[in-house]
Amino acid sequence: MANVSGTTTQGAGVSAPPTGQQGAAPLAGVRVVELGSLIAGPFAGRQLADFGAEVIKIESPDRPDPMREWGRSRLKDHTLWWSVQSRGKKCVTLDLKAPRGRELFLELCREADVILENFRPGTLENLGLAPEELWKVNPGLIIARVSGYGQTGPDAQKPGYASVAEARGGLRYLNGYPDQAPPRSGISLGDSLASLYALQGILMALYWRDARGGTGQVVDVSLVEACFSLLESAVPDYAASGVVPGPSGSGLKGIAPSNIFRSSDGKWVVIAANQDSVFVRLAAAMGRPELASDARYSNHAARGAHQEELESLIAEWAGGFSHEELTALLDRHSVPNSPVSSIEDIFDDPQLRAREMLVDVPDERLGSVIQPGIVPKLTRSAGGIGWSGPLQPGSHNRDVYGGLLRLSDEELQHAKEQGAI
Repeated sequence: MANVSGTTTQGAGVSAPPTGQQGAAPLAGVRVVELGSLIAGPFAGRQLADFGAEVIKIESPDRPDPMREWGRSRLKDHTLWWSVQSRGKKCVTLDLKAPRGRELFLELCREADVILENFRPGTLENLGLAPEELWKVNPGLIIARVSGYGQTGPDAQKPGYASVAEARGGLRYLNGYPDQAPPRSGISLGDSLASLYALQGILMALYWRDARGGTGQVVDVSLVEACFSLLESAVPDYAASGVVPGPSGSGLKGIAPSNIFRSSDGKWVVIAANQDSVFVRLAAAMGRPELASDARYSNHAARGAHQEELESLIAEWAGGFSHEELTALLDRHSVPNSPVSSIEDIFDDPQLRAREMLVDVPDERLGSVIQPGIVPKLTRSAGGIGWSGPLQPGSHNRDVYGGLLRLSDEELQHAKEQGAI
């Protein structure tokens, strides 16, 4: 497994995995069987693989994961999004609708610690693979189920994607500007949020099983609930006072100054100086120390009440500097700030390069491909990225079925003839 915690560099500003000895990855020895497709669920599988879990990704023989065809760009008929989303995973083909396919799946369950799936609720049950059936072969199995609305409730059977969940869970209502259509973020935020909650649930369930003497259980994750959970104080605010927060553009209503400001070279820069002590430093950076003692701006509540006029003052001042001059001046006064970065900017970011967030990962078609690094950084049991997303469905059939399940070549061929793999 290629470790990515070192400092060796390769190419223009890209960190390459070092080869030095490291401690065992924290999830080494954990085996995960991943079902489903796209992002919600598979992103959790990627995180598990990054930290040493053996992740066996199952794809249908005739309907592989659509992620293989998704993404903004392709090289040599290779989808780069797939290369990231399925990195470090072993890909096998298996038809759960075929009798022999279900038998092989149960054998995998016997050898696994975790099942990770993102089917519509009831799919496993309709296949005769309900959790109760899986626990018969492995009572300690953790079954993580990611779906739009969760496994229960009146809407459990409804289909749900990230854009739908972000709307239903309240996130999208807060995006954009008043009196305009609420936009979505430029990424599938709801899918990734749900995956991170699935990861959290899996790790808690494993700890409860292994450290507390527990058994297997279901981790039930809803995309809608994952989005809803981020609404901060909206729930008690509405319950207690009927306040309905709405979209507030590029800042937050009543939180000032914390917004984007345009520099003289057209670059947007975020300045976050809403805490009293930080605003004192911003006023000094502006050459206007008297602003910090002005009754309109001297405390958080006052600045919130006079937000528009204060941010107009800052905008006029910020527009007199290039973004590099502005950020350097703010840095000298310890005022939190950042230019709004494109991916092009990120590739030149010395902080992200120093933190190994751009790594070269082996790729069987491209030789290597630059991918985002691992989060979080563990100092004594670093994670690692072994390989890019496998090129072909079933790339690891022989490794998994022959090695793990000990099927002979004849048995593998027979399973293929039966339509199981």
